[in-house]
Amino acid sequence: MNQYDLIVIGSGPAGRRAAIQAAKLDKQVLVVERGRRVGGVSVHTGTIPSKTLRETALNLTGWRERGFYGRGYRVKQEISIDDLRRRLLITLDHEVDVLEHQFSRNRVHQIRGSAKFVDAKTIEIEKDDGEVLHAKGGSILLAVGTKPYRPDNIPFDGESIIDSDELLEIKKLPRSMVVIGAGVIGIEYATIFSALDTTVTVVEGRDTMLDFIDKEIVDDFSYQLRDRNMKLIFGQTIDSIEKEVSGKCRVTLANGRVLNAEMVLYAAGRSGATETLNLEAIGLVPDKRGRIKVDPETFQTDIPGIYAAGDIVGFPALASTSMEQGRIAARHAVNAPAREPPQYFPYGIYAVPEISTCGMSEEEVTQRGIPYECGIAHFRETSRGHIMGLDTGMLKMIFSLKTHRLLGVHIVGEGATELVHIGQAVLNLKGTVEYFVENTFNFPTLAEAYKIAGLDAWNRMGELEEEKAAE
Repeated sequence: MNQYDLIVIGSGPAGRRAAIQAAKLDKQVLVVERGRRVGGVSVHTGTIPSKTLRETALNLTGWRERGFYGRGYRVKQEISIDDLRRRLLITLDHEVDVLEHQFSRNRVHQIRGSAKFVDAKTIEIEKDDGEVLHAKGGSILLAVGTKPYRPDNIPFDGESIIDSDELLEIKKLPRSMVVIGAGVIGIEYATIFSALDTTVTVVEGRDTMLDFIDKEIVDDFSYQLRDRNMKLIFGQTIDSIEKEVSGKCRVTLANGRVLNAEMVLYAAGRSGATETLNLEAIGLVPDKRGRIKVDPETFQTDIPGIYAAGDIVGFPALASTSMEQGRIAARHAVNAPAREPPQYFPYGIYAVPEISTCGMSEEEVTQRGIPYECGIAHFRETSRGHIMGLDTGMLKMIFSLKTHRLLGVHIVGEGATELVHIGQAVLNLKGTVEYFVENTFNFPTLAEAYKIAGLDAWNRMGELEEEKAAE
């Protein structure tokens, strides 16, 4: 039986970062991956495929140029699913190659197979050829990720009624689509297919969507979606889904409304991929969605020596945060010092348009009773925005009236997930509105929006101070 300092089950963002971190500390590391190739959900069905699909759709449709040439402008008139898949396969091959090389040069051992617990120090691995192996670990990290939630009342068929994993295997682009679920995954795919000129209807059981995002940003985002004829139906659940003889899908809502579409994408949540791990052997009990509770500082579970990181531990379930969780967990698992990560991390939603946020929303600031002021810049106010043909997009910053410190930055529009990092740095360095007012930004750039929003807030704050002095 082989002995390792750390066994990592799963090779997604959390697993890969944990394995490499432990290997950098000269530890013996084993990664067990049951998929055909390393990379996990992030590389094969989640983060990388969806973002590649988005970029390909925007390029082939000429979406970014329509501000100049009109909504009817297209780079390629007839876009097929093969056009989208070609770029996807190239990207995935590259990602797998990079990861394989990282494991190889860091001397990380790999086994393809399905792992399950024998006890808290031992796992059994069944390889694809039926061979069974056993391995012991000083610590074990669960980074198995999640899979789409598939309720029994949804008649999935893999062709017309699908989940988000199956979306990448469709045979043709649908002319119409109903997306059930207005979470991050549902909204990303809904807006991508809308950009491909598919008629899209989104159905969400809650009265709102993306509740963790600043409401003003969500309102602007919703307006843009409706402006391009996407239908957003909130506060309604699904009564039934049927596939008709014609091949179309009939979706009946709880209020009796009927929606017809060529395809239905069910994207209402995900579940932890824990059912094959034999967690009962070590007394570890996941919640009803298969997620595992961990200590938020060390990522150790209730069982000593057993750690978990990534989507399996729940919110925020981002590839970026999963990587950092894996790194921190690995350091604790091998008894290496680990610093607490910075307070603020960015949240990116790769919809069309992008949304990215870091820090507190206006609603959170209000709930905490912090006196504040906001500064807003519209991308159309920047010269770069004019050059790019942007007539939408905005950047919002929130500042403390007392300390002038930046409390939150929220962006919707082109390049939001790149732009947010300027605000993230200022947040974590406890910067103030003066930073944006006094610093020079390259011209013309979209980053100039920070200057405009900073000046907007500065002027409002100055007026309030003048009023206070006059009193």
